[in-house]
Amino acid sequence: MQVLVRDNNVEQAMRVLKKKMQREGVFREMKARRSYEKPSEKRVREKAEAVRRTRKAARKQAQREGLLPAPKKKILPARPSAAKF
Repeated sequence: MQVLVRDNNVEQAMRVLKKKMQREGVFREMKARRSYEKPSEKRVREKAEAVRRTRKAARKQAQREGLLPAPKKKILPARPSAAKF
């Protein structure tokens, strides 16, 4: 994984790196590898994850078809601009 540091802005590069690692599931895998997981527990967890994914996909499909109402959009507060005149 590679992140470019622009204008010696290490903080921004760290935020980008963390976001990439989060998207790739690196943190989740590190947490899972901290301790041994029994094969039976692994099967139960993977089955539950599959059910969650399936339900989420079905919910999204129903929303696209108009069978369920779409979730309400979150209104984000306006961000203050960096340059002030």
